[in-house]
Amino acid sequence: MTNFDFLLSEPDFASFASVAVAAENLLHIDRDSSVLCCRRAMEFAVKWMYSVDKELTLPWDDKLVTLMNAKEFRDIVKNDLWLRMDFIRKMGNNAAHESKKISEEQAELCLENLFYFLDFVAYCYAEKYTERKFDRELLELTPQEAISFVPNADIDIQQLMDENKALKEDLTTLRAERQQTYVPKPLDISEYKTRKIYIDTMLEDAGWVEGKDWRNEVELPGMPNKSEVGYADYVLYGDDGRVLAIIEAKRTCADVSRGRQQARLYADIIERQQGRRPVIFLTNGFETHIDDGCYPERKVAAIYAKRDLEKLFILQGTRTSLKNILVDRKIAGRYYQEAAIRASCDALAKNRRKVLLVMATGSGKTRTVIALCKVLLEQGWVKNILFLADRNSLVTQAKRSFVNLLPDLSVTNLCEEKDNYAARCVFSTYQTMMGCIDSVRDDQGKLFTCGHFDLVICDEAHRSIYNKYRDIFTYFDAPLVGLTATPKDEIEKNTYEVFDLENGVPTYAYELAQAVKDGFLVDFMSVETNLKFLQDGITYADLTAEEQREYEDTFEDENGELPEKIASGALNEWVFNEDTIRQVLNILMTSGLKVDYGNKLGKSIIFAKSHAHAEKILEVFNKEYPHLPGFAKVIDNQMTYAQSAIDDFSDAGKLPQIAISVDMLDTGIDVPEVLNLVFFKKVMSKAKFWQMIGRGTRLCPGLLDGEDKQKFYIFDFCGNFEFFRMSDGKPTANLTALQGAIFHLKSEIAFKLQDLAYQTPELIQFRKALVEDMVRKARELNRENFAVRQHLKYVELYSDPGSYQALTYEDTLVMGRELSPLIQPEEDDPKALRFDALMYGIELAYLAGKSYSRRRSDLLKKVSAVASVANIPEIMMQADLINQILHTPYLESAGINEFEHIRRRLRDLMKYIPIDHARYDTNFDDEILSQTWNESELENDDLKNYRAAAEFYIRQHQDNAAIAKLKSNVPLTAADVKELERILWSEVGTEADYHKEFGDKPLGVFVREIVGLDMSAAKAAFAEYIDEARLDSRQIYFVNQIIEYIVQNGMLLDLSILMDPPFSDRGNITEVFADLSLWAAIRKAIDHVNANAVAA
Repeated sequence: MTNFDFLLSEPDFASFASVAVAAENLLHIDRDSSVLCCRRAMEFAVKWMYSVDKELTLPWDDKLVTLMNAKEFRDIVKNDLWLRMDFIRKMGNNAAHESKKISEEQAELCLENLFYFLDFVAYCYAEKYTERKFDRELLELTPQEAISFVPNADIDIQQLMDENKALKEDLTTLRAERQQTYVPKPLDISEYKTRKIYIDTMLEDAGWVEGKDWRNEVELPGMPNKSEVGYADYVLYGDDGRVLAIIEAKRTCADVSRGRQQARLYADIIERQQGRRPVIFLTNGFETHIDDGCYPERKVAAIYAKRDLEKLFILQGTRTSLKNILVDRKIAGRYYQEAAIRASCDALAKNRRKVLLVMATGSGKTRTVIALCKVLLEQGWVKNILFLADRNSLVTQAKRSFVNLLPDLSVTNLCEEKDNYAARCVFSTYQTMMGCIDSVRDDQGKLFTCGHFDLVICDEAHRSIYNKYRDIFTYFDAPLVGLTATPKDEIEKNTYEVFDLENGVPTYAYELAQAVKDGFLVDFMSVETNLKFLQDGITYADLTAEEQREYEDTFEDENGELPEKIASGALNEWVFNEDTIRQVLNILMTSGLKVDYGNKLGKSIIFAKSHAHAEKILEVFNKEYPHLPGFAKVIDNQMTYAQSAIDDFSDAGKLPQIAISVDMLDTGIDVPEVLNLVFFKKVMSKAKFWQMIGRGTRLCPGLLDGEDKQKFYIFDFCGNFEFFRMSDGKPTANLTALQGAIFHLKSEIAFKLQDLAYQTPELIQFRKALVEDMVRKARELNRENFAVRQHLKYVELYSDPGSYQALTYEDTLVMGRELSPLIQPEEDDPKALRFDALMYGIELAYLAGKSYSRRRSDLLKKVSAVASVANIPEIMMQADLINQILHTPYLESAGINEFEHIRRRLRDLMKYIPIDHARYDTNFDDEILSQTWNESELENDDLKNYRAAAEFYIRQHQDNAAIAKLKSNVPLTAADVKELERILWSEVGTEADYHKEFGDKPLGVFVREIVGLDMSAAKAAFAEYIDEARLDSRQIYFVNQIIEYIVQNGMLLDLSILMDPPFSDRGNITEVFADLSLWAAIRKAIDHVNANAVAA
């Protein structure tokens, strides 16, 4: 017996009754099949309704989603019942198209929803109706009753309508009468669905177990309502039984903020009960917010795991102030490194969760961030740290530095170690971490949950923010520290927006110009040389008669045609001219900086365009300088044991002296001995350009015959400096994979094809095919993948064909932003896919009324290339179309249908296009058109940040009388304050700038905090209290800690820090100073030091 047996007695319900019975019988045999039968039974019943109810007019499409979404149908079933039905439809889609198994609860809910829908059908249309309820006890499996045959054939709705024509009048009247008195069953399916499908799944994914550490509908007395009782949707418990978090759930279409006040009232009640406020999560299944009591409410990727919440409470209990920190100067001893750490801590203390540090290559970014990590670990702000970089070598270098400087911190490199995931500090490339988030598990479940890390460090932030790895940063809910060597004025605006910063104003900046002035890095001189061929190309008419004959022999094609010119872009791509390379090498060897009293060229890097280019440079070098074997070497990704070659180059006593590299040495290698850089290729990215320059900025004492390295040369043969003077270069784009780009193009075409002008049978079918493909792509996305889950709202939305019925322009933008980067590659020929992208681009341009001449030219080239191998049978079959394209005005009058015809017929022929491996080696005489030697002009950098400008000025002018007094603990006079006003309110900026940045802080206090206090002055201030005759060892230790603190920070204004380590290491104030009069005297000395920073 089943819940649906009542249908069997109604002959009119025969088309769907047996399928509904089968759905229930299959529940405990195959849940997926049970859900599919629920959807099929519902679809058959809906189609039956259309066949018998004259108020239901068959829409343009007889698919279930179209039938359900018709206004007349929704008016009949009403919203509550429609939501139940939509749940069945979507779960049926999931069962049909997804790898994840349907849960028993989901399958039972589908049966329950189907029952209420068919009960409504019976109520409205059956000859006799008996009220009944869904009986869960009937869901027990009786194997012998299981139905072995489930109808697979779809219902022909037109045939059904013809058969039921006679019933229409009577059944429509009957339904109209009964519908008015039907009472919907009291279950808000949308909220229940949200919880059962999305939120429960989120909790299970984070390792929570229902009934053990997670309970639903927990009663909470004390709410301000009539019953004075509330019910928290979810309550999460720790191992000690105390509440860790509450979750307020809302229906998927509702704004999560609707539950904010309700959740806070629940949290108030729990806080009064247990003395600790729980974390609040607000979610509708797609969007989740957290209120952890420390930061303002923010969006997170998922619910925290239990261990993450427990860790959060531990950190909240141990966290101490970042206001007066002690920086380990053995790790980061330079003033700007300490300033960067203090600026970072200041930002974090003000609840800013993102920090961007701009520090020139060679200035110690890694040391700075290690010292920052030590401060945050010691102050109890972080436990688990993630360090991300985009190359294995950078990850390895960073890990090595952490191990050397923080030996007690457990570390692991995910790129190399596969069994040490539990380390406190994890190092990884972005690519590796993308794979580890979902795959790495331990005995408690997924390890890298969204709350696992307490700090994420992103090396070279400019390279990571714009690519597909951005999902990592939105997944991990942790403060983010970005590091970059790109000058702050060269960083793209979007990067500052990502870090929530004003454009051009990072958290802290220490750039090459300042590092050179401070003597921490060396300056460069650029040698900009224009070679004729690299600038203008090789023109036949400009060659000598002998060279023209060589040109003809080299470049004349099989038809006797000769190009007038070889473009400059071909140089070092497929044309390698020996004399051009010879000229470059000659300039380097003669003008480059040398060592060994001018007898040997200093270490040099030549940046080549490609491996073939690099090999050609080496070939020419060996030919020109045969007496220098091993002097030059190609070091790139094509070689084996590349690291050993880098090690040899890094050793001042070993060859090679010249490293010819393509990309390997652009970033991440530190060779202080480098004296010359050669740009033999164009660099279009400013970020990369400055990274490459950074290869030469390191100090190297005694390199030049006992003299320190003061400068290095940059030989630029490709106009890079000029390019970046004249333009901003090309920002690193957010590159979308080819399949994602095609998906976005399809969405834009589908949007355009909605126009009345394109409602022809062919184009309607074309749009339908596009939509079906996009729906398929969306449904194929793995909902368990962390990146997909962050965009789940849109994945689900565009997995539904109904969402494409009336696309808006905003829909196309959303699909491009949210879905396109997620689309997975198909096993298809890359050339065919590129042809698809080309043709869809032409189709979209046509629909938008834009020019597509360049794409048309590309199309003609491809078709012409296919025609060149027409002996292939598959190509011969398309000969008529190819000839039309190439030899008739076919394209001039072509429209969407024709372009799509071309795409479908020719895409699979693209693989036959022959690859031109032609390479030409020439030896025409090149000439130098111009050569200029330019200073770096680094001094032109302007400091936009008033704080940075003020701090910089004060550090550079510590010999100023007023500033010197502050450092020496000499009281300020009114005249000294006037001098400080002149400096800070006139020279550095304005009085308004100062007050905007520092409020009413006295000028002397500001300056003292920057310069600190001279050690001898500090000791003098406390001289009578470090006398062993007066104080015991614990008291002397305490006073010495005060002295060290004031030396570093200039003042001691917040006496509460004296209750924390290291001051309290040997006891608190009352324990150390039993004689409080002695402490009062020391306190007076502190006040005196502080007072000396303010004018009398």
